[in-house]
Amino acid sequence: MERVSERMNESGVLSASDSGVTDTPRPSHDRLGPLWRRRLANFRANKRGFWSLWIFLALFILSLFAELVANDRPLFVWYDGAPYVPIMVDYPETTFGGDFPTPAVYRDPYVADLIADKGFAVWSPVRFSYQTVNQDLPVPAPAPPSAENWLGTDDQGRDVFARLLYGFRLSVLFGLTLTVVSSVIGVAAGAVQGYFGGLLDLFFQRFIEIWSGLPQLFILIIVSSVLIPGFWTLLVVLMLFSWTALVGVVRAEFLRARNFDYVRAARALGMSDAAVMAKHVLPNAMVATLTFMPFILASSLVALTSLDFLGLGLPPGSPSLGELLRQGKDNLQAPWLGIASFMVIAVTLTLLVFIGEAVRDAFDPRKGVA
Repeated sequence: MERVSERMNESGVLSASDSGVTDTPRPSHDRLGPLWRRRLANFRANKRGFWSLWIFLALFILSLFAELVANDRPLFVWYDGAPYVPIMVDYPETTFGGDFPTPAVYRDPYVADLIADKGFAVWSPVRFSYQTVNQDLPVPAPAPPSAENWLGTDDQGRDVFARLLYGFRLSVLFGLTLTVVSSVIGVAAGAVQGYFGGLLDLFFQRFIEIWSGLPQLFILIIVSSVLIPGFWTLLVVLMLFSWTALVGVVRAEFLRARNFDYVRAARALGMSDAAVMAKHVLPNAMVATLTFMPFILASSLVALTSLDFLGLGLPPGSPSLGELLRQGKDNLQAPWLGIASFMVIAVTLTLLVFIGEAVRDAFDPRKGVA
């Protein structure tokens, strides 16, 4: 009855007010089309991928607030009747009755006693940042796990948990940025190549074959010897090679859809090629793109970790999963280094693979709702 009333309303024969039926607000999930409702139901039916998505989002959101979890500065200080927020503002030592106008070192027992005399400080659960060196280790670094350093320290006395937390955030942000940028470039290139075809498609295919055959690792070694490797430098270099991952898939979708009747009708009505590509062909190609994106994100994380492990990645001192993994290789007497970094990398990649499988099942037209 609801569908009949809607059709009659659209045709102008009978409105809702004339029929005496009042419109009731629909739930938010009913606002989606039947196709997207089926895809969402298929995604939820894959329990492994569904819960992997929530676990990954929880870990990523926790890492976004890493400064509130692991920091060598107090979150809040109440001193001499006034509030201070050291996590956001650099206060000199003289603010708390010290002798020097330099930024206060809150882990220094002298500064801690000054604050305790006239107030108090609220610390994060882990009192170390990713670059804080624990000067009070009872044993030489790397130190084993303890109540102060939950996962131990690395060979420079830095807290492993803090470096893993900050390194996970940096790796995921790097992977997401690389995935989005490379996907946009790859989708655009594949769309142009598949829609126009002909000589453009032929020359583009030969170019991609040559470009994909270039030794990526050697180019990275050359770039790292000329430029100081950093976040954006590595992003640009890896983006130069990662954009080809989606070109073949998008090209095939555009080659298949460009001769469909609705595409021909749109061109016959005078719609521009750009409008036809964006409105009529691209939505079909985005299905394959969304299916591949979790796997591309996983490969981006592996690429950054591998470069850091080889010493060609982020600058020294940066929170890096690959650098911590290399420390585990160099310090076999400290197994907590290798085990902690390996578990973070393994769990992250496993979650992304499970999410990718769930997305693939959701967009598979042959799968019904379980």
